[in-house]
Amino acid sequence: MYCHSAFSRATPRLLCTAAQQKSPGAGSEEENGAQKPEPPAAEKALTEEKAQLEEQVKELTDKYKRALADTENIRQRSQKMIDEAKLYGIQGFCKDLLEVADILEKATQSVPKEEVSSENPHLKNLYDGLVMTEVQIQKVFSKHGLVKLDPAGQKFDPYEHEALFHAPVEGKEPGTVALVTKVGYKLHGRTLRPALVGVVKAP
Repeated sequence: MYCHSAFSRATPRLLCTAAQQKSPGAGSEEENGAQKPEPPAAEKALTEEKAQLEEQVKELTDKYKRALADTENIRQRSQKMIDEAKLYGIQGFCKDLLEVADILEKATQSVPKEEVSSENPHLKNLYDGLVMTEVQIQKVFSKHGLVKLDPAGQKFDPYEHEALFHAPVEGKEPGTVALVTKVGYKLHGRTLRPALVGVVKAP
């Protein structure tokens, strides 16, 4: 009987002590659960570094695209210059040959046609040789893109013709070429030497 009563008296004290010891721990868990954890500083730094790297990648990509565009423009301009050099690099040489062509043309025009006959074989052979040479040189010119401009009767074009004089000519339309004193030439569509002409003007 005594032992049972002593146990009964001691039990409430033990229960109270256990409850008191448990109570502070339980309260701390509730308080900890109520607080939201803040993101670590390292994670925040990584996010900022990622944003900076993305911006740098964007800038570098834009610079790369601009560099590609500039390179392509330079390539196209260089190719155009090379093509033009191939086409027009011989224009100085062609100008010198034009003087030779002019002399041949004047030589054939100066021979009286009535004297070119079998009765005068030496003159005929010389004349035929000059004509053949003139024809051959024009073929060579054409092969290299050099074309003669003989605009008699055509509309005057300031880009291809140089007017030496203007005069009224009966039966001719004003603004047309009435006389060609010196033929011109074009090299691959570009005027190398304008034709020297006389232009019809209104009376």
